[in-house]
Amino acid sequence: MNKLYGEALAHPEISGLSIGTRPDCVDDEKLNFLADLNQKYIISVEYGVESCYEDTLLRINRGHTFADSVDAIKKTADRELHTGIHLIMGLPGESREQMLKQSQIISQLPLNSVKFHQLQIVRDTPMADEYLKYPENFHFFEPDEYVDFMIRFLENLRPDIAIERFAGEVPPHYNLRKSWKGLRSDQVIIMIEKELELRNTWQGKYYN
Repeated sequence: MNKLYGEALAHPEISGLSIGTRPDCVDDEKLNFLADLNQKYIISVEYGVESCYEDTLLRINRGHTFADSVDAIKKTADRELHTGIHLIMGLPGESREQMLKQSQIISQLPLNSVKFHQLQIVRDTPMADEYLKYPENFHFFEPDEYVDFMIRFLENLRPDIAIERFAGEVPPHYNLRKSWKGLRSDQVIIMIEKELELRNTWQGKYYN
């Protein structure tokens, strides 16, 4: 870890690192090392939380719990490291209201940023096998529905949490279910921004 990160940070045009990992892949020793680096460089740590619900994480065989995520987030923030998470919207078994409630759950955590992804099915994975056998278990967002949902989510999200991504893009070759007719993530941002203006609303409008 020291050698790998040291090699990257030794480059004169590198001012920091953004580290994407899992909540069950960090410990005090690793976080202390990153905290030391943070004294000289910009260090950001992002966790693939994916869902706030234990049942969902177990169902998708995520291999960690939401309790693991909360513990990692708090330990990271305690060391004054930029702390971010990723969430997937549309995981099987979750209702729209459950997904929406996550805005309140993550607002209580010491987070700096969040990246959102709509559920996409990647070929040759266990979830792809389930989708092919039991497509009725999956309920995907259509673009307009996703925009409406994200606005409702934003209205209840703590206003100081930075949104670094609204939607993800699986390369077409790997995407089992072609959806959104080629709509790109930057176009989703534009749609959300326009709808926020039309509704005269904003992130955190109904927070607390």
